[in-house]
This record gives sequence, C-alpha cells and structure tokens, in this order.
Amino acid sequence: MSRSFSPQKAPGTITPGAPLLGGQGARVILGSDGGSLVQAITPAPHLMFGPRGVCLHPDGSLWVSDTGHHRVLGWKTVPTNDDTPADILLGQPDFGREGRNAKGPVAANTVNVPTGIVAFRGGLAVADPWNHRVLIWRETPTGPDHEADIILGQPDAHSALANLGLSHARADTMHWPYGVSADGNRLIVCDTGNRRVLIWDDPQTTGQPADLVLGQHDFTCRDENAGGAVSDVSMRWPHMAIVWQGGLAVADAGNNRVMIWDAFPGQNGTQCDTVLGQADMTACDHNMASYYPTSQAMNMPYALATLGSTLVVADTANSRLLGFEDTGMAAHADRLTAQPDFAAKGDNRWGIAERDTVCWPYGLSALGSTVAVADSGNNRILIWDAAT
Repeated sequence: MSRSFSPQKAPGTITPGAPLLGGQGARVILGSDGGSLVQAITPAPHLMFGPRGVCLHPDGSLWVSDTGHHRVLGWKTVPTNDDTPADILLGQPDFGREGRNAKGPVAANTVNVPTGIVAFRGGLAVADPWNHRVLIWRETPTGPDHEADIILGQPDAHSALANLGLSHARADTMHWPYGVSADGNRLIVCDTGNRRVLIWDDPQTTGQPADLVLGQHDFTCRDENAGGAVSDVSMRWPHMAIVWQGGLAVADAGNNRVMIWDAFPGQNGTQCDTVLGQADMTACDHNMASYYPTSQAMNMPYALATLGSTLVVADTANSRLLGFEDTGMAAHADRLTAQPDFAAKGDNRWGIAERDTVCWPYGLSALGSTVAVADSGNNRILIWDAAT
C-alpha cells in the first residue's frame, strides 16, 4: 500500500538525525496480530487496544497497560517472537473480558483506563487515572485475584472520586494521574488533571499524602499553569516524570515541552532550570508555532526514558522518538527514530504501520540497551534495540 499523503516540507528544514533505535525497526511486536491495518480489537491474550504504558521490569518480566481493555498484561520474560500471548492478567477475571473495573465496583484488583506502569521496590506500580489513584503491589502480581497492597490518591480500595469529591486538591488526592515512575523508594506521579507532579519519599500505606509537589506552589491549587502564565514553575498537562542525571525531567505535554531540573527538587513549586521544546520559559505553542517540527520543537510529548546518557522523548503528536544528549535550554535533539528527518511528522509517516513507524507513541520504558514503546495508535508494543 502506498502512502496516502506526503506533504511538502518547508524549504531548508530537512535535517536528518542520527538513529536513536535500530534502523531495521522493532525486533519484536506485540499486539498487532500480524496485521498492518489498525482495527477494533477484541480482548485476547495476544491483543491490545490503545496500550498507553509499558514496563521492562528488572526481574526480566514485561508489563503493559492495555488501556482500552481496562487491564494489565504481563509476560514472565520479554518475548522473542511477535504476538506472543501474555502469561499474566490483571484487572479482568479472564483474557476474554473487558470493561471499566471489570464492569463491577471499584476494588483493589480493578482498573479504569490504566496508563503509566513502573517497577517499584521489586513489585509494580500502576497509574489508574479514571479511578484517580495509583496501585502498588509489593511483589510482582500473579493474576486477577492479586490485590494491590497500597493505594495512593484514595482512602481505601473502594473509593474512586477525583480529589475525594472536593473542589480543590490535597496532598493525598489525585485527578487523572497518568504517569508514574520510581527511583529507589521514591515514587513520582504525574497528577495530570491537577496539573502537578507529586513525589512520595517512601509510600507505605494507603492514602498516604505526598511529600512534595511541583507545578503548583502548594498542595491545594489545581489551576492550569498554577493560575498564571506559562513559567518555569507551572505545568499544563504533565504526563511523565523521571529522574534524569540526578535531577528531574517532566513531560509537560500541554505546554509542548520537557522541563528539566538539574538537581532533584527539595521544595514545593521549585523552578525548573531549562526546558526542551520551547525557546524560553514562557512559550507553549506546539512545534514552536510552526506546522512542521524541527530538532528543537515538540507537539504534546507524553513519555520519557533514559537510555544511557540519552534522554528519550516520545514526541507523541509528531509520531516520533527524539534522543537528547544535551538537555540545556532549547537544545536540539541529536537522535531520531520513526521519521526520516527532523522536519517530518505524520502517523506511520502518513502510511500503514510498519516495524519502524509509530502512531501516537504514548509510553516508554528502557532497560540496558532495550527500549519498549507503547505504540498506542497502532494498538501494539514495540521492543526495540538501541542503535549501535
């Protein structure tokens, strides 16, 4: 099938980038059922519907938030063959079921639009945004009946109101938490609907309040951009936050940028030091107010990962992956995957899904030289090797 649309690029903007991931494309594809056309997907052990989160666990397992099916899939080892069926299921009673909270009441073993997922202290943490909470298993879960041990954002396993039904936020509430990451005992949550990042130094109990907030000056405000103009403090739609070179990186998707703290913040509302994707701290237009992207510009970056000394950014609405060696102010990306050059965009490069294309990459995970991509718009997970 030929590409359906190939727009002309602005003169002088075509800049090839060094490859970020292997040029042959993903070594393993999960969820595609061997096809290249994206169709409605019924639940099965080997199929996915709009997966938005993926985790390469240090214990060798692989975990996927199969978002559209309201479940989490697990593989005991990272698959080596395309479309390998999952071994473990969470959130539904069996592999043939779907539905929010398994079409029943919210519980410690149900999910509603699961998104971010990360290895945490030998177990697993899952962002459960439409239940306005994060689920934590102290050990890797084994099946549908395995309940989460700790729940953050709610007082118990059966509550699911945004901000506990209050008109304001608190240190122990959430509203659409989409992203979650970990650093030792520290858990970092992008509380997206409250336009903030919450940080727990050592979460141990259900309902435990966060220790630190970024994106807002205090725990009660939930306004876009902290109630003012775009700044070095504010956020609009934070979607992922990870520890980066001893500091912090936050994918502030609504402001079309990545915020960088050179040292890990220690106070509420700490200002970031630099941003990627914008020329300064006050700009917020996608692709720096242009139709075409560049090696500097971004359009709704949703995910981040660390690959050695490279910061990997899922530039989601441009359907590409960027790699930054330098994260100084408005730095240019050094590496690129899924588009032919830095001026190109388009879901699957305006064609059908191939092994080296993406459509709205929503989640990332990196471990060693392997990168897993939640290729949400193509209903699949890509297991990719770093470029050599």
